[in-house]
Amino acid sequence: MAPTGGKGEDWFAELDAELQKETEAINKDLTELNNSKQSINKTLIEDFWRIWMRFGKINVNMTMEPSHETFANFDVYPDQWRFKEGFNFASVNSLQLVDRSTDQGRLGDSIKVWYYMVESTPHVRMIFEYCEGEHYYKYAGWKRIFAQFVIFDSPITHLSMNKLHDKMSDVVKVWYESHLRRNRDIVIKHLKENYERGETFTE
Repeated sequence: MAPTGGKGEDWFAELDAELQKETEAINKDLTELNNSKQSINKTLIEDFWRIWMRFGKINVNMTMEPSHETFANFDVYPDQWRFKEGFNFASVNSLQLVDRSTDQGRLGDSIKVWYYMVESTPHVRMIFEYCEGEHYYKYAGWKRIFAQFVIFDSPITHLSMNKLHDKMSDVVKVWYESHLRRNRDIVIKHLKENYERGETFTE
């Protein structure tokens, strides 16, 4: 017995048109997001590598993600380089520059950047993260306590690279000074007085 009350394939033609419209809209959004990430990441990777080199001149050992092996070809390491052809900047979802110094508890002090969504709107966030100390937990033993301060946060569509650079420059200058003066409290005090506190977690 044939079903009654239908309009043949009209219902599916309507549904199919809606799905096609949604596909095109989402693909457009993803293309725009990838283009934005490509531009932002290319700038930030170059920024982070320059900071890595500058700190290296005062013998501060840092690690960087993404690693230079993935994005750079060197003529003379580390300062004469160019981006590798075909490197997919849009695929980078997080970047970080991590202090490996062991004096004054600096190990793990870092600037980190990542992308995240708020109600389908892509954002980019930059934080400074550092270890505040250790705590003993009855069932887990000793854990390091990390604090974060938000340096910059913005929807990608409204991102100002000038503002991001201003904030990053402010923190990097104080971080660098704290190494020159061999006083980590300088950068921590600056963060507490000028930036919003983010998450605290243990590791």
